[in-house]
Amino acid sequence: MTAKESIIHKITSSKNKPHLDFTLKYKTEIFTTNLFYTLFDANACVAKNIEQLKVDFDEIYKLACKTKECSGNLIWDKFLSKLPDILEDLNLDAQELVNNDPASNNIEEVYLAYPGFFAIAIYRFSHELYLLKIPLIPRLMSEYAHSKTGTDIHPGATIGKHFFIDHATGTVIGETCIIKNYVKIYQGVTLGALQVSKDLEGKKRHPTVENNVTIYANATILGGETIIGENSIIGGNVWITTSIPKNSLVYHNPETKLKTKK
Repeated sequence: MTAKESIIHKITSSKNKPHLDFTLKYKTEIFTTNLFYTLFDANACVAKNIEQLKVDFDEIYKLACKTKECSGNLIWDKFLSKLPDILEDLNLDAQELVNNDPASNNIEEVYLAYPGFFAIAIYRFSHELYLLKIPLIPRLMSEYAHSKTGTDIHPGATIGKHFFIDHATGTVIGETCIIKNYVKIYQGVTLGALQVSKDLEGKKRHPTVENNVTIYANATILGGETIIGENSIIGGNVWITTSIPKNSLVYHNPETKLKTKK
């Protein structure tokens, strides 16, 4: 055996997941992009695209299940039936961005250019598949949006209507987070867990955000028992690990020191 053959043999034998197929990853990304365009691109033929999406979904579903005998037709039909409602929710999200962002000139700009809207859209797609208990695909979709926007929304999170993420970069929303209606979030916000431990799997680890809450840049809110009461405003750079009553204003009070010249 040559040195090169020895190296190849060692690499091959050391692969602990010999059946791992990265085709699933990039085909899921293509499926996700085409799904977004089908719902929003005026030039897309919805009937034709839906048929192709069905074929593509069946392919990635078989890859995710690791068996060619596994068919995604029933799952696809359930997901397809939810698309009109998803689109309606996304149109509300887009309008919320237009209504609240003074930099937004029109709703077309939101659909075409806002990373926060794209991240929300992919979340809403992946969340429905997550509820259908599809392996791998929902997480691959959310990570695709993460790579494109810098926004990390776990597909297991529960997010209500009229959701707003501005700038989006660095936003993290954990698996068991609950966000209700008319919530606005800015860049760098973390809605996370107080601790990372495998024995917490399946438990509520991430906060609940009630209706009509605004959370400004780089705020960190942690813990499954933490509730941000409705109509509250959370200022930038705050660190929160306990519940906040409704109608609250929470802010960080910086200390400014001036240097004096000698």
